[in-house]
Amino acid sequence: MQDRARTAPQPRLSTGTRGLDDVLRGGITPQRLYLVEGTPGSGKTTLALRFLMEGRAAGEQGLYITLSETVDELTAVAASHDWTLDGIELFEMVAEDEFGFDHEQTLLHPSEVELGETVRGIIELVEKADPARVVLDSLSELRLLAQNPLRYRRQILALKHFFARRNCTVLMLDDRTTEPGDLQLHSIAHGVISLEQLANDFGSERRRLRVVKMRGLKYHGGYHDFTIEKGGICVYPRLIAASHQRSFPTAPVTTGLAELDALLGGGLFPGTTALLAGPAGVGKTTTSVRCMIAALKRGQKAAFFLFDERLATLMIRSKALDMDLQPFLDSGLLEIRQIDPAELSPGEFASAVRSTVEDNDVSVVVIDSLNAYLHAMPSDNFLVLQMHELLSYLARQGIVSLMILGQHGVTGELRTDIDISYLADTVLMLRFFEASGEVRKSIAVIKTRTSDHERSIREFMIGKNGIRIGAPIRSFSGILSGSPTYTPTNGDLLPFDPADEAKDP
Repeated sequence: MQDRARTAPQPRLSTGTRGLDDVLRGGITPQRLYLVEGTPGSGKTTLALRFLMEGRAAGEQGLYITLSETVDELTAVAASHDWTLDGIELFEMVAEDEFGFDHEQTLLHPSEVELGETVRGIIELVEKADPARVVLDSLSELRLLAQNPLRYRRQILALKHFFARRNCTVLMLDDRTTEPGDLQLHSIAHGVISLEQLANDFGSERRRLRVVKMRGLKYHGGYHDFTIEKGGICVYPRLIAASHQRSFPTAPVTTGLAELDALLGGGLFPGTTALLAGPAGVGKTTTSVRCMIAALKRGQKAAFFLFDERLATLMIRSKALDMDLQPFLDSGLLEIRQIDPAELSPGEFASAVRSTVEDNDVSVVVIDSLNAYLHAMPSDNFLVLQMHELLSYLARQGIVSLMILGQHGVTGELRTDIDISYLADTVLMLRFFEASGEVRKSIAVIKTRTSDHERSIREFMIGKNGIRIGAPIRSFSGILSGSPTYTPTNGDLLPFDPADEAKDP
């Protein structure tokens, strides 16, 4: 029986913060003391208030003891989220009249008296209110009153044992004003949650959190992006592809173009990623839209994440090419999300993709383009790993993923900011070439991992009737190198239609 008691799962207490309970795999252990640390503005107060509100909803008494902020400031924070703090005890440890001359003395060092009075005041408050959840904001005030690390540690330990006897779950907030490397609080607390706020050279600030320790509990380690929205903190748990798997059919699906299916060796396979690479204006987005519409016509759902182009421009251009997207938007089969890379963290983007896939049962995902995604986090050394995890997740969900990658240059040697072609299962290379004084376009499949694809290069043309793909071009050499040589002997190029070319976007 003792062995079963040891292995029985411990009860969890919800923090009330969306996504944080997922990181903690259910919540925190009740009746323990936890440290929430972070610089000013990182979201500590918002997280703590939401913790007390979650307890109020469960019928638990909450107490917020503030040593630094006023009750009016706390009420204003709650009002900014449309919250009400009714039923939660808010108490300022230092009243305004305590700063007068009548409270000054010279026989003892002020810190020796004030520290003891502050700790006794906290104890009296807890005994009077008898709360189940307590927030102490902030420990930096106690640290200043203690004057030396030994007294500070003893007072925190005394409070910890007092709260344990009262069966309280406590969040102690700390603004990281300690000396760098001081881990005294980490050793005392049962668990530590660290909040960070990072400023970029351009765009909004980025926030992330990390569970530094959590005794006796398994949790998802590493950094997790989060934002402060109206309604509280929203945490985006780091995507772990191995944790998400579902069964799906493996038969190839058509792209809507027989010639493109032939190039791909039968079409696109569920659970694979296709990368369309080429210079600007060559037709990458149009080709992706064509493949997506084929899935929409089969009754499957699709999601289009638009980074570069404006949504209105995409809609107008697609309709002009006989690929009107509006009916699919109206029916709910298609979701298009315009994304500003300067305002979105990679973790938030991965969470958006995951929610779209799982909530809407999406079968096709288009990311246009990877260049903007890569620029969203230029200083992160692990961006490619994050992209690998996202693509692995989509593959395990049976999604047909279409990624667009713009290359620098128009003709000649083209380059990209980063080579991620090895992450894709299928790579389509789109190129400009010149023949008889005309600028034309070609398409070729460089690799596929799922079929025996066609090795030839085909010409394709975009006009008012959509995309046309010609027969394999046999009279070219060096087209992919950017310096093609053409001998017009076989007549294998598409006939030039001036009306089509005039409307080519």
